[in-house]
Amino acid sequence: MRCSILAFAGGLAAQSLQLAAGQSAQFLSSNPGGAIPAMVQAPSTSGFMQSTIQPSRGGLSVCVSGIVPVQVSTAMNMAFNFSVPDNQTGVTQTFLSMISSASPFVQQLMAGTQSVNGTYNIGGTLCTPANNTTPKTVEILTHGIGFDRLATQRLSHLPKFSFAVDLTIRSFFYDRLGVGQSSKPDALTIQSPLELEILQSLITKLKNGTLSNITPTTIVGTGHSYGSSLVQGITSKYPSSLNTAILTGFSVNSTGSSAFVAALNLAIASQNQPLRFSGLSNGYLVSSTSISNQLAFLHAQNFDPNVLSLAEATKGSVTFGELFTLSAVVAPAANFTGSVAVVNGDSDLPFCTGNCSYPTNLAQAAITMLYPKTNVTGTYVAPLTGHGINFHYSAVAAYHYIQDFIAKGTSSNSTST
Repeated sequence: MRCSILAFAGGLAAQSLQLAAGQSAQFLSSNPGGAIPAMVQAPSTSGFMQSTIQPSRGGLSVCVSGIVPVQVSTAMNMAFNFSVPDNQTGVTQTFLSMISSASPFVQQLMAGTQSVNGTYNIGGTLCTPANNTTPKTVEILTHGIGFDRLATQRLSHLPKFSFAVDLTIRSFFYDRLGVGQSSKPDALTIQSPLELEILQSLITKLKNGTLSNITPTTIVGTGHSYGSSLVQGITSKYPSSLNTAILTGFSVNSTGSSAFVAALNLAIASQNQPLRFSGLSNGYLVSSTSISNQLAFLHAQNFDPNVLSLAEATKGSVTFGELFTLSAVVAPAANFTGSVAVVNGDSDLPFCTGNCSYPTNLAQAAITMLYPKTNVTGTYVAPLTGHGINFHYSAVAAYHYIQDFIAKGTSSNSTST
């Protein structure tokens, strides 16, 4: 049954791609990544290792996927007074200590900063419209904790999900370090300062034409949750890197973070999902069950039950290093003058404690606090929606808002590469 559904979805994608191309297509079946119409111009594989070409799941774009090596360094990674636990009991106690009131755990954890440098392989995908246009805007998307870069695409074959596709921009989405097809170094090394530099390196590669030989004039950074924290950190540390920042599942309110960590009920990945994560150290963790995923990410009145099963089957890993430095790179972006939008579910747990309108509009409060020089701003709060906006029916309206805002932002500010 699963194979039949995926085959049906692939057929629809091919038909959509043919329509997008505007011609009766002769398919290139020899392409190792998937068949695309003969008259559709495939994106260049330049900058990608182990590359393949394939249609997007929705069928209106053509994509190149592969490995992008990045060489990065940071002097801002944290040194920890901490050893990865030997067993699940130790893991669970770590988080109990971390979220307990008046616990000295966090203060005792930190042991200054340390330098980290290395070359890491990052799994990435760059998509361009199948109508053979060459948009000058590229959106780089950074996912959050618990999933990988393909989480949204997997939903396209489920009923009632008709995700909006913007045919006026290109998009690049990638697996964060330690997730999916990306390198998996020591779990305590994977922290937000290092991941910030990886994101900046990928932005630089997009700007200078290293990836797929594109030369954009406008770069949009879109993140979700922890990914939004990284995008926000880019606007603070590298204010000229992005023209527009879209922060989804984000605020400066951390009162719900303890409830979120407790809801995830984090488990050792290699023990919870041995077929997917064997070989990883105990420092790599996953949410324990589908119930954990619902508590952390979903609102029961607004999602297809199949989404919960899919989320559990495809959940991604997170490391202790990330969990200990979740907001370490978030800071006021005093010199960022691009456009900024914050998009939240109204019932977001970690960033709104389940109510993004109390005691005020928390999306707007984040913009006010972090972006003193930004004139083009916007907020959108999706109704009956939890932290994982992508997994709700309301995601369609949220995507339309984001696309409209990107168009608004790129018309008001654009910088050269």
